[in-house]
Amino acid sequence: MTDSKIPAVQLGDGGPEVGVQGLGCMGMSFAYGPTDAGESRATLERALELGVTLYDTADAYGAGENEKFLSPFFKAHRDEVVIATKFALSIPPDDPTTRVIRNDRPYIRQSVEASLKRLDVDVIDLYYMHRRDVNVPIEETVGAMAELVREGKVKHLGLSEVTADELRAAQGVHPIAAVQSEWSLFSRDIEAYVVPAARELGVALVPYSPLGRGFLAGTFVNAEKDLTSDDFRRTHPRFTGDNATANAALLEPVRKVAEAHGVSLGQIALAWVQQQARMHGLPVVPIPGTRKVTRIEENTAATRITLSPQDMALLEPIAAQVAGTRYPDMSFASAGRE
Repeated sequence: MTDSKIPAVQLGDGGPEVGVQGLGCMGMSFAYGPTDAGESRATLERALELGVTLYDTADAYGAGENEKFLSPFFKAHRDEVVIATKFALSIPPDDPTTRVIRNDRPYIRQSVEASLKRLDVDVIDLYYMHRRDVNVPIEETVGAMAELVREGKVKHLGLSEVTADELRAAQGVHPIAAVQSEWSLFSRDIEAYVVPAARELGVALVPYSPLGRGFLAGTFVNAEKDLTSDDFRRTHPRFTGDNATANAALLEPVRKVAEAHGVSLGQIALAWVQQQARMHGLPVVPIPGTRKVTRIEENTAATRITLSPQDMALLEPIAAQVAGTRYPDMSFASAGRE
């Protein structure tokens, strides 16, 4: 395994410089079953050695526990890392299993103070609105976020799962460095409107779940059969029942391309996402999640794979054939608002 560092890219006009692949840290303490803290810490260190500098978390991941877990690593490498965290998914104290979307100014101010405390830092490098509350004008939400920049609590602003019109409205209030949305061989709805808008406005794309939550890497076939009872992927329509069977068959062209390149399924899925930067003419920094050193080495190596036009043509039809929605309730995503 080479120790070559991945190249860097700027997140949007005026945004921070980061490695062309980031690290999604949610699974280190939330959502994907049992965790190993020691292995996760080793993964964070190895990622940094390989040039990964964008580390993604959120206040909702483990009700703040993910931010706390990452804090020692961030403090040890404060000048080398770009910390990205998020607000908007409020957890009612009487029902910790639910999430209520809030974009109002008082909640934003409450949230940033809590994140700063848990992270034990003076400033957050990239602060995202995690999800959109359609009852609050986007201009009001971004206006409140902009106050945090002026006060020195936040350096750059990001949005997650927004429409093209929402992005344009937000950009009219304050520069947006990045939009985070699901983007993978299985999920390409943002290409119709959001990606062109981001390119036009000088905003970077930060794809989450570029490996289809592990499904595209072949780490499981049917969530109900293969994953532990506390794994949230068991609730996702694409990964259960007949949908899982149908979608597993869609991996065949990925497997063919992987065999031709002598790499893994996951590396082809990531290389496809990385290649969208050239295809669409804007910065694209996927944040695959992992908590294993071997996986971070494999994932970063995917940045050095170039897919041929023939490879891309073979992979092109996959998304249109996927069975099942991204979430049980798609109001949680932007696609239904475009």
